[in-house]
Amino acid sequence: MDTHPVANKEEQRRKAEQFRGLHRGARILVLPNAWDAASAKVFERAGFPAVATTSAGIANAYGYPDGEVMPRAEMLEAVGRIARAVALPVTADMEMGFGHTPDEIAETARLTLEAGAVGLNLEDGTRDESRPLADLALQVERIRAVRQAAEQFGVPLVINARTDVYLRLDRQDPTRLAQAIERGNAYRAAGADCIFAFGVGDRQTIAALVREIAAPINILAHYGGPTIAELEELGVARVTFGSTPMRATMSLVGRIAEELKQAGTYSFGQGVVSYAEVNSYFEH
Repeated sequence: MDTHPVANKEEQRRKAEQFRGLHRGARILVLPNAWDAASAKVFERAGFPAVATTSAGIANAYGYPDGEVMPRAEMLEAVGRIARAVALPVTADMEMGFGHTPDEIAETARLTLEAGAVGLNLEDGTRDESRPLADLALQVERIRAVRQAAEQFGVPLVINARTDVYLRLDRQDPTRLAQAIERGNAYRAAGADCIFAFGVGDRQTIAALVREIAAPINILAHYGGPTIAELEELGVARVTFGSTPMRATMSLVGRIAEELKQAGTYSFGQGVVSYAEVNSYFEH
C-alpha cells in the first residue's frame, strides 16, 4: 500500500518549503483533510497541491473518539501511511501535541517529521473547563520548542498554531477577538507559520483577524459559511475542512446501508470508481 518510500531529508525539506510557500501564494490554499491513504490519493489525483490529515477522521476510522484518546503511536502510524501514499506535502493534525511540557510536545513534532509529514497543527485548547485555554506563555514556549525540534531535525516544519478562543470561550465574552489577535501574534512571534482561528465563521471577524494578525490565517470551512472565493476575497490564506469529508463519506455509507436494508437494491454501485483503478493508486 505504501507507494512512496519515506522521503529523505532533502526531499522532505523541499516539500516543507513548497508547502510554506503555498501559504503566501496568489491564491488561497485549499487544503482537503484525509483520514487514510485512499482518501489522500483521491485528493492528490484531483490536483490539490497538498493534503492535511484530520485527527477526528483518523481516530474514528481506528475506533476512537477524537481528542487524543487514540494513542500517539497509532496516530503517527496513520500519518506515516498517508505521507508515504502520496507525493504531496502532508501536514498532520496532532491536536494538543500529545503532551503537556514543551519538551513532550517537541518530541511529538520530531516524531511527526519522522513519519514523513512536513506540517503540524497544534491547538491551545485544554480539557479543563475551568481553564479552557492553555496559558499563553506556556503555549508560546511549546511553539518555540517545536520550532527548535524542527531545526534540529533539519526540516522546516510548517507550524499551524490553532487558537481555540472562539471554540472554548463563551460567545458573550467581549474579549474573544482581542484574545485571538493577541494569541495569534504571539504564536507567530514564537515561530508559527500560520494561525488557525478555529470556530470562526462570520466575515467581519475573519476580516479583523486577517487585518490584525501578522501571519497567514487558516479558516475551517463549514456548510452555510463563506465560500472559498469569499474567504479568498477576505484575505484568508488557507482553508481546511476538518472531519467533514470523512463524515460526508460516513453519511454515504449510511445511505448504502439503508438501501440494502430497506430496498434490497444496489444503486450505489452506479458510476463508482473501478476495482482496478483503485488498486492502481497504490501500484508502483
